[in-house]
Amino acid sequence: MAVSDAVSVHQHLRDGQVIPAHPLALDAARRLDERRQRGLTRYYIEAGAGGIAVGVHTTQFAIRDPAIGLYRTVLQLAAEEASAAPGTESRPFAMIAGVCGHTPQARTEAELAASLDYDAALLSLGDWRTETEAAIIEHCRAVAEAIPLFGFYLQPAVGGRVLSYDFWRRFSEIPNVWAIKIAPFNRYQTFDVVRAVVEAGRDDIALYTGNDDNIVADLLTPYPINVGETTELRWIDGGLLGQWAVWTRAAVKLLEDIKRARESGSIDSSLLSLGAALTDANAAVFDAANAFRGCIPGIHEVLRRDGLLDGIWCLDPNETLSTGQGENITRVSRSYPELTDGSVA
Repeated sequence: MAVSDAVSVHQHLRDGQVIPAHPLALDAARRLDERRQRGLTRYYIEAGAGGIAVGVHTTQFAIRDPAIGLYRTVLQLAAEEASAAPGTESRPFAMIAGVCGHTPQARTEAELAASLDYDAALLSLGDWRTETEAAIIEHCRAVAEAIPLFGFYLQPAVGGRVLSYDFWRRFSEIPNVWAIKIAPFNRYQTFDVVRAVVEAGRDDIALYTGNDDNIVADLLTPYPINVGETTELRWIDGGLLGQWAVWTRAAVKLLEDIKRARESGSIDSSLLSLGAALTDANAAVFDAANAFRGCIPGIHEVLRRDGLLDGIWCLDPNETLSTGQGENITRVSRSYPELTDGSVA
């Protein structure tokens, strides 16, 4: 990738985008459905998304299992479709690769992503459960040597860990950090990341919400950070979300409406009401009532209803909708049609 292209994508992220977390399309035999996989990538591009994140939780971490061996394949398919899609050659489109594991695995995945022209790595720290924060920072620095980083603060309920303000301040000082996905599902910890970035003087680091329970409020909040004798207001720029893997056209419109409201300085209460509706919809899709066990099947079910997948199959046969989850998805689809791409089945 040319340097000018990299600079363009970096700024594109800072401008704030809808970035869906890309699902994995399987057939009834739980094998990759390449046609549907490519079709999902095209859907996100055509819906107006500013990028996609591939090889992340929504893509299913088991793609890395040597017996399955789909990590390279799904990254390559998405890269091919993004490269070939009309319009992407004339506007930035951020290709984000999920990278996880301890340093040898993460470096290998980061180098593969870079070789496939991915722009940045969404760096999961889910395997770093007991190590010191200092050790994790060294890990992040090592991966950043291979590809720009999209940091990731994941909620403990689904495999993350609490990370201190000091960690995020040190992370923000890594030169090759481009963005951070903030997804602790916790307002205190969300503020820690925003404060760390601002106090590190890193106005170039894009902030993305991954707080699926608070998407609109995150994006409508100017965070006041005291620096010296002044107060800086910092916004969360966009979202990298599993929720935005469904109803993506509506998500793009929502972010556009939020940006207009921020620019005007006038926040209409209807946007806050829409935010509450989106939280309710996310609870149904992500199966919040059952500790998110039906999260990925819920995403698949919405995509199936919208004609983008043939079924809700996951690599793990035991991963399926929870009792009542389908009915709950129907309820929110009918209650909030403005959040959908038109399906109320």
